[in-house]
Amino acid sequence: MFPRAPAKHCRNCGTATELRTPDDGDTKTRAVCPSCHTIHYENPLNVVGTIPWIIEGGVLKILICQRNIEPRKGFWTLPAGFMELYETTSQGALRETEEEAGAHVKLGGLFTLINVERVGQVHFFYSAELQSTQFNPGIETMAVKLLSEAEMPWDDLAFRTVKETLQRFFASPPGSTQQVHHFDI
Repeated sequence: MFPRAPAKHCRNCGTATELRTPDDGDTKTRAVCPSCHTIHYENPLNVVGTIPWIIEGGVLKILICQRNIEPRKGFWTLPAGFMELYETTSQGALRETEEEAGAHVKLGGLFTLINVERVGQVHFFYSAELQSTQFNPGIETMAVKLLSEAEMPWDDLAFRTVKETLQRFFASPPGSTQQVHHFDI
């Protein structure tokens, strides 16, 4: 698991926390406030995004973004990013698609749910039909491209989660029976 520093101070009262097993029967070492007894849990980060697609001349094409930020700057990815507090996974996926690609989509169903335990993340990718081929990439994106499976820069994709999502999407395109693909990386 990706090592994260536990909370050093209580978010409720500001007292320095102690690393210990809570008194509530929990079995894991956690940051616990000795003053107000708040337990500070460490939870995974959610990454949300879309697979923006369109059929052009009978060919399935997917919109990908060239990253303008680290990690993996210059590599290609699907529009995705960290989910914000107080938004749903679908709202976050739509927001990231607008921010990174400037694309307008009609959100479909959840397509992949991927556990990435080594970095403490869960990735959610939704099928999303493009409503236009006019794009306005944001500052985190160098360029966007609409590509078929044969045109996809497979060796220059930024993340394994993106590559495996794209492979599964091309194997079961819109119009076929699509299911949620749930797996671990």
